[in-house]
Amino acid sequence: MNGCCRRGAKCSRLPFQVEYRDVMSSYSIRALLLLCGLISLTTQKQVPDAFRRPPSEAVDNVNPLIGNGGDTPNGSGGMIPSTSPPFAMTRWVAQTSENYVSVTPYNYTATSIHGFQGTHQPAIWMGESGQVVISPGAGQVQPKFNDRGMSFTHENEIITASYYSVNLNAIEGGQILAEQSSTSRVGHLRFTFTDTRQPYVLVEATRASVLGSSDPHNLTFPHGSISINPDTREISGSNPERQDFIIAPVSTPAKQWSGYFCARFDQPFASWGISKNNTLLGGQTSGNGTLLSGYATFSPEVVEVSVRIGVSFISVEQARKNLDMEIPDGNTLEDTATMTRSAWAEKLELIKIKGASEDQLQTFYTAFFHTLQYPYEQSEDGQYYSGYDDAVHEGVSYTGYSNWDTYRAEWAWLILFAPDRIPGMVQSMLQDYKEVGDITTCSKEVIFSHNTQGGRLPMWKNIIETNIMVATHADSLIAEAVLKGMTGFDLETAWEAVYNDATVPPVNDTTTVYFDREENVDYEVRAGLTSVYEEKGWVADDIHSESASRTLDYSYDDFAVSVLAGLLNKSEEEQFFRTRSLQNPFTIFNSLTGFMEARNASGAWAGPDNGWTEGDKWAYTFDVVHDTPELIAHIGGNATFVDFLDEHFDGGHNDHTNEPSHHIPYLYSLAGAASKSQSRIRQIAESDYNASVNGLSGNEDCGQMSAWYLFSALGFYPVNPVSGLYVVGSPFFDQVEIQFPLANVTSLKIISKGAPSKPFVNSFTINGEDIPSPIISHNQLLDGGRFEFIMSSRPQAWGSSTLFPKDNTDVISKQEKSAQYYVAQTHLELR
Repeated sequence: MNGCCRRGAKCSRLPFQVEYRDVMSSYSIRALLLLCGLISLTTQKQVPDAFRRPPSEAVDNVNPLIGNGGDTPNGSGGMIPSTSPPFAMTRWVAQTSENYVSVTPYNYTATSIHGFQGTHQPAIWMGESGQVVISPGAGQVQPKFNDRGMSFTHENEIITASYYSVNLNAIEGGQILAEQSSTSRVGHLRFTFTDTRQPYVLVEATRASVLGSSDPHNLTFPHGSISINPDTREISGSNPERQDFIIAPVSTPAKQWSGYFCARFDQPFASWGISKNNTLLGGQTSGNGTLLSGYATFSPEVVEVSVRIGVSFISVEQARKNLDMEIPDGNTLEDTATMTRSAWAEKLELIKIKGASEDQLQTFYTAFFHTLQYPYEQSEDGQYYSGYDDAVHEGVSYTGYSNWDTYRAEWAWLILFAPDRIPGMVQSMLQDYKEVGDITTCSKEVIFSHNTQGGRLPMWKNIIETNIMVATHADSLIAEAVLKGMTGFDLETAWEAVYNDATVPPVNDTTTVYFDREENVDYEVRAGLTSVYEEKGWVADDIHSESASRTLDYSYDDFAVSVLAGLLNKSEEEQFFRTRSLQNPFTIFNSLTGFMEARNASGAWAGPDNGWTEGDKWAYTFDVVHDTPELIAHIGGNATFVDFLDEHFDGGHNDHTNEPSHHIPYLYSLAGAASKSQSRIRQIAESDYNASVNGLSGNEDCGQMSAWYLFSALGFYPVNPVSGLYVVGSPFFDQVEIQFPLANVTSLKIISKGAPSKPFVNSFTINGEDIPSPIISHNQLLDGGRFEFIMSSRPQAWGSSTLFPKDNTDVISKQEKSAQYYVAQTHLELR
């Protein structure tokens, strides 16, 4: 998740140490952060009433600046204060930087704004694609990025989920008030010029494109197009920039890829021209090439200019059509902002909280806001461009799939709160699979007599596949969706695709290392499937990078494949993949050291520090979420396992900035030490999340960091996403009311009086029925009703038979049965 291994240099953090006696002191962290200046006290301007419609306390509590601070890529969450609706194809944001891998378009530390960007960069460690920039100015037209920047202060910004404004100091004097909102495919901007020279607006098509993150001077120069029509007051064009093309699979070059745009102004042009290679060519109405922009000036008497910019991945004509459909002529900026705010209110108002501080409300609802941005829409008007076969298809499509991150909790959150999106998101992955093209093999890992021709599911799709991260966690996403009753996609293709992941290795599997961001290779998928995972149970470290992480991740994905097989009544395949998933993790458990460790093809241990993806031996030794009881047994039983977890946390080994650690605090509960889970969860929530620009300790990664907080705040977390079960933690608030958007699902009320200052659970009931152990099912959530926690300021015996054996003699057997149930129960009754 953070820039370690797969994304760049890792940030260092203070050791994590906490004891029960220390947990209450965590509540003073906010005060310490204030004293240290980590929480911004800058007072922004008030939001005008016209941009607060419809009323929504939930949307008012969104602070889009959370997770944007820091002057290094891993200094915060890598988020931007965009103003687009949920899952928007294009996010519009003020531009303070020319973004590339490790740099976002907007950063809070900047002091100048250079334009307003329609971005398709899905995460800070991914590249930009087909963006368009709108830059207002006054006086001499300034096409160069560095020359066109205008100073501003944060006191003169208004930042909400649906509306942004800022006062800019025009270069030649006077001020420009810039206002912004947007729909999914159309940006809407309004510029008010006060005491300035002659107004103009520049539309940037192409720029110098940075490749990778290590050298900002490693540039290419995409060739775009620009066209100006003074009669229709439009500037349109194309931008083929796609920074991640250097790591795309070689069989899928997406040669016809481009972003397209059509900007329509409400004021007549006084003059116009283009800029090519930073040379102004007045009067010209079209051009092709590099460093390309178009501009229009307006009468000196003009005070206000509005522009709507349609964006497309198909054509300029489609961009124009998107503009007319989403923000037709006559719609005001206020109208657009109201539509977008309404879209956010519809989602965020599903959860209502009592007993939270202002800081906690902002943290919670901004996290909710973050989780509903990805994957993002790639289809438009019922069709989409596919880079896999360079063609336009009918259907729904999404991109921005950070599956290695989001399978853990973000996907489960979307199933609960955006179930209407899940069918399209799954079908989109299946379309990608089919459009990649036929892959055939005669390898012996084709275990059953299935057709093995097909393509590849996405690992990290950014327009097309990028081979970022490891394993095929689309298997988990699909299995979890089916398990939890999602429909509306082709189940047979779904099975074919996940089976293909589990049995068909990449080309040159025994010779290609597939190191981080390796160029000039094909689809990585399960690299090492034939060397030697299939035969011996592990991926060989002397053949492939990140071998130990791959071994554990492939084992989990095998478990997901087995779950899907069982749901589809494929019993032979279910048994095969279930067996492989339960045996293989422990082929790399070194009983002499008590840790997971990479192995070479010969079976020799490769060393404790080899073979990890964004983690280490500590994080990954706990990464057998689909068979926690067997992991506990290997460590030495419940008591020893709890001690081992203590050593992990107290020794400073827990790194919540990266996803492999996210489930670890919940493992105490599966070893009969729920009260320790409760204290650890609270401490992480306090130390790694707050309502400042630095309010995320690690990169957001398409919602996963926030999903951890959201689930934890409600009081449960999907440790094993394809089990259909959640491990109970420690609810944060006095009361939460949830209205799940699924039809025929009852609302849920979570009561935990005193929770803000009492982290420990004394008892837990569902609709009056005592729940003796810290596990609940997905169906219990959807059945709704009343979850009631009795909270305490001190550790309690509930769920903690390992810690309080004498106080739990009558419930130990129930808790042990529950742990077994956690592993065995994988077939939920489909709704």
